[in-house]
Amino acid sequence: MPTFDAPLADAAEASATLRGLAHATRTFESPADTYPVIGELLAGVRSLRQVLDQLAAAHINARVRAHDDAGNQAAGATSALAAADELHQAGTLLDTVEWRLDAASQHSGRIAWHRAPAVEDGPARRWVSVVFLEGSEADEVLELIDRDGTDAAIEHLAGHDYGAEITQAALENGYVYDEPPTGVLDKVATHDVYTLTYNPFLGHVSLLREHDTVPDPALLGIDTPASAPASESGREAERAAHKSTHAVGPAGNRRRDGADWFTRRPGAASAQGRGLAL
Repeated sequence: MPTFDAPLADAAEASATLRGLAHATRTFESPADTYPVIGELLAGVRSLRQVLDQLAAAHINARVRAHDDAGNQAAGATSALAAADELHQAGTLLDTVEWRLDAASQHSGRIAWHRAPAVEDGPARRWVSVVFLEGSEADEVLELIDRDGTDAAIEHLAGHDYGAEITQAALENGYVYDEPPTGVLDKVATHDVYTLTYNPFLGHVSLLREHDTVPDPALLGIDTPASAPASESGREAERAAHKSTHAVGPAGNRRRDGADWFTRRPGAASAQGRGLAL
């Protein structure tokens, strides 16, 4: 929640919210939702314009307190005025962004979106989220991609896949997609039943698996291949088992009945945590 009087806290929250929006807008279930999103962005740009002006004013008003690292006040004041000028220039550029967003909002508001035509080319494919990483965890995988390629990254991230448990959690939490969600700058790679999306610019990595599919046992060094998809009664049992694992914490991540899809080799490295896409 915004504080309205703590610039540091509100700036951090705004940054986190925009990162969340960047991820959430990778896909729209309903294209009609784009219109209100554009409206909110337009309001946000107008507020950002005001913030830039106020940041510039703060640099100008407090320039007598500005010094460089050597204690030179004149040099510090010069840097303060230069920063204020750049902030003013950024605000001027935002005026163009505001005009463009306003025009886009007007055009989008004239659209009457119709339902997508039904596809009858066979059973629909769906993808479930296995893990979504950002920050330092994503940086490690991005470095792995640069060094060893996307197949190595997929094999590494597949260690987060606990089979039926991950599938059930994705179904319960809505992390199931008709197509792997991707943004404009996202890169996509596939390997076996997995799809990897990653963005070096925004610093996030996501691994998805085709729903109700079994990965190649050789991909993960698995001794015992997975069984067929569970029946409806089996799904209810898995649901109960999944809920119980969350009650006991990380130590209970594996199902007690031993019905995990994957049986790992003795001594194989375990996954360092797991997560779901947002």
